[in-house]
Amino acid sequence: MFPGFGTVVNVAAVLLGSAIGLVLGHRFPERTSGLVVQAMGLFTLVLGGNAIADGMSDALSAEVGPQAVYLVVLGALLIGGIIGSLLRLESRMDAGAEWLCGKIAKKADKGKFVEGMVTAALIFCVGPLSILGSISDGLSRGNEQLVVKSVMDGFSSIAFASSMGIGVMASVIPLALYQGALTLLGMGLGDFLSIGQIDSLGATGGVVLLGLGIRLIGIKRIPVGDLLPALAVAPLLTWLVALLV
Repeated sequence: MFPGFGTVVNVAAVLLGSAIGLVLGHRFPERTSGLVVQAMGLFTLVLGGNAIADGMSDALSAEVGPQAVYLVVLGALLIGGIIGSLLRLESRMDAGAEWLCGKIAKKADKGKFVEGMVTAALIFCVGPLSILGSISDGLSRGNEQLVVKSVMDGFSSIAFASSMGIGVMASVIPLALYQGALTLLGMGLGDFLSIGQIDSLGATGGVVLLGLGIRLIGIKRIPVGDLLPALAVAPLLTWLVALLV
């Protein structure tokens, strides 16, 4: 297998799942489609909680000290959120999705396309399996993690596409770019993140997933896209705190 094969499988699974979802979606009444989205929101909350629990690990505590574990995640979210808000990342993601809709799906509901693409991309990209699996793939240590993720994403894309439409299928573009970049970093830099840094990134991503779950359920539309820089800030902050303790 070649480096990047796991991402190829992941993209194929999302495309297949989205195609199945698009076929099934026309047969669902609106109330059923809404329930599917809320069910996925609840499941996203579970994924987020699990990622946080896994990320608050002994490895992270050993690097930054037990008292600083929560502060590292909080600091990453605050700093990342400020950066993302100033850069208006959420608005830019929406604008990019609208542009893509005009190019490949002119007859689609633009608002629904944007929501489907952005939501699916966030779920598929924000998570420890996406990061660890892509780096492992780049290091030629195997793509088992991405294969497992592909199965999960494939079933998720069926549910999302059935209610959110073709925008979910378009999420393979940011998915391929994101995981492909991580794979290249793994190939070029090797193990460039420590276990503690990866865990802090995973815990921070878990909080982002909680925000996305709350958004999907319909409680509040949290601008999750603006929090994405926190994923880059978390390992940097872990490294900085580890130098000071």
